[in-house]
Amino acid sequence: MSKLANVILRGRESDRISAVHPWVFQRSIGKVAGTPEDGGLVQVKDHKNRFIGIGFYNSKSRIRVRLVSRTRREIDRKFFEERIAEAIQVRKRYLPDCHSFRVVNSESDFLSGLIVDKYEDNLVIQITSLAMEQNLDHIVAVLDEQLQPSAIFERSDVAARKFEGLEESSRILKGEIPESLQMDLNGLKFAVDLRGGHKTGAYLDQQMNYQSVADAIGRYDQPKVLDCFTFQGGFALHAARVEGSSITAIDQSDEAVKRARTNAQNNRLHNCEFVGANAFDWLKKKSGKNDAPKNQFDCIILDPPSFTRSRSTIGDALRGYKEIHVRALKLLKTGGLLASFCCSHHVDRDLFESVILDSAHDTRRTLRRIATYSQSPDHPVIPAIPETEYLKGFAFEAI
Repeated sequence: MSKLANVILRGRESDRISAVHPWVFQRSIGKVAGTPEDGGLVQVKDHKNRFIGIGFYNSKSRIRVRLVSRTRREIDRKFFEERIAEAIQVRKRYLPDCHSFRVVNSESDFLSGLIVDKYEDNLVIQITSLAMEQNLDHIVAVLDEQLQPSAIFERSDVAARKFEGLEESSRILKGEIPESLQMDLNGLKFAVDLRGGHKTGAYLDQQMNYQSVADAIGRYDQPKVLDCFTFQGGFALHAARVEGSSITAIDQSDEAVKRARTNAQNNRLHNCEFVGANAFDWLKKKSGKNDAPKNQFDCIILDPPSFTRSRSTIGDALRGYKEIHVRALKLLKTGGLLASFCCSHHVDRDLFESVILDSAHDTRRTLRRIATYSQSPDHPVIPAIPETEYLKGFAFEAI
C-alpha cells in the first residue's frame, strides 16, 4: 500500500470517530500532513498520532473524509466484493423471502455515499460521494456478479451530489429498464417507476411495518381504517386484506392517489376509497365539533413525509406532528388503534412519542402503547452512527 497523507483530528473529535462514526468534518481536523487528492485515500489519526482508519478525502465536501476501513488495506475490487457480500448476507438472514429490498444502505453498510435498491431483478444505484463515483466500475461489476440482475440503473439525481462537486446523473448501466414494473411486498403487488419515482423508485423501509400494522388491525371486527399520507397505498392495501375492513386513504398528490387506486385494482382489493386531499385540511374538517360518530375510525395510520430536514425547523415540525395527532385522536374510537410514524432523523424517538402523548393530553385521551416500530432490517441501524436511524413509529390503543 502506497504512503498516504495523514489527517490528524482535534482532541475532542477523536472519540466520536474512534467509536465507528465514518464522517470527519472540516472542523474536526487539526492538520493535514501531506497533499491528499480529492477522492484519494488518507490515513486518519487521533490527536496523539494513533491510527484510527483509512478513508476517502474530498476538499470540496463538508465531510472531508469518509472512513471505509479501520485497518490499512487496499480499496480495490476485492474490498467491494467483501463489503457488498456482507450486506447481501444481512438481507438474506433477516429478509429471506423478500424479492425487493435495499441491498446497500450507505453508512450502515460501511459504504458511505452508496445506496443500492433491488426491485425484483432490477437494481438501482444512487451515489452521493466522490469516492463511490470514482469506484462505480468496481461497484457495478460486483453487483452484477453477486446478484445477476437483468438491469442496473443509476438514479444519482439528488441535490446532495453538488456538495461533493458532482453533477446529477441518471443512466442505464446494464440491460433495459422496464417501462412498467411491479414489485412484491408481503404478497401484494406495487407499481414502481424506476426512472421517475421517489427516491430510487419507491420506499422500501416500511416493508415489515406494513404487515405488522395490518396484523394489529386484524384484531378488530370489520375495522374502519383511515390511512393519512397514503402515498401509493402501502399501509392501506395491507389493511384492506383484513376481512371486513373498509379503508379511507388520503394523499394530496393526485399522481400518488392515481397510482394507489391502480395498485388496489391490480390486487383486486375493492374496499379502499382513495381521496385526493391535504391531510391536515381533511382531518380538521372531519374532527370539527359538528361531526357525527359515523366519522370515527377503529384504526388510524399517520405516515407523513419528513416535516424537517434540519435542526433549525424542528419547532415547526413538532407543531405539525402535534396538529395531525390532535385531529386524529378526535376521530379515533375508544379502544381504537393509532399507528404513527416519523421519518425525520432530527426528531428522535423520545421526542416524537412526547408529541403524541401531549396530543393525547390535550384531547383527554389515554393511550396504551402496544408496539414500537423501526425501519426494516435492509436499512440497518448502527447506534454509534445516529444518522442511520431515522424511521420510528408507535402503535397505541386509545382507552
